Amino acid sequence: MTHVDLRPFDDDDADAVFEMMRDPDAGAQAAFTADDPSDRAAFDAWLERHRADDRVLMLVVTDDGGFAGTAAAFTVDGDREVTLWITRNAQGRGVASAALRLLVAREAERPLYARVAADNAASIAVLAKNGFSEIRRQRAYAPARGEEIDELVFALPPTLDGI
Repeated sequence: MTHVDLRPFDDDDADAVFEMMRDPDAGAQAAFTADDPSDRAAFDAWLERHRADDRVLMLVVTDDGGFAGTAAAFTVDGDREVTLWITRNAQGRGVASAALRLLVAREAERPLYARVAADNAASIAVLAKNGFSEIRRQRAYAPARGEEIDELVFALPPTLDGI
């Protein structure tokens, strides 16, 4: 059994996050990515904006102390959203579910929302396991796929902790 934890993002994490987000298979699965994941200057600018925004909580997911991905909470149009990005080597072992459970426990605001590509079965399962329910399906442009796809919006209701 591995030990999953969340810790604050620091400068030394930037290279690992950039490399993780450049993985074309992971990008296609996530779908809603940067327009050009290989553009380091754009990544650095994105990272600086988010780290400077006190409404954004950026965390690193660790698996037995090693880098396993990122977890974040942020506000879009007044809604508090959560997101995860888990490295390929940490997938399929419960790391994402454990990381989301920890993130939800840190976020007091409810409801919480999450968005996922409709064909991303693994992420949908992680959300459902943590008490999120689908509330809407919509079309959205997915840069990693170069087209509009179905996006599912999930919510963790105010009366459900999900953990």
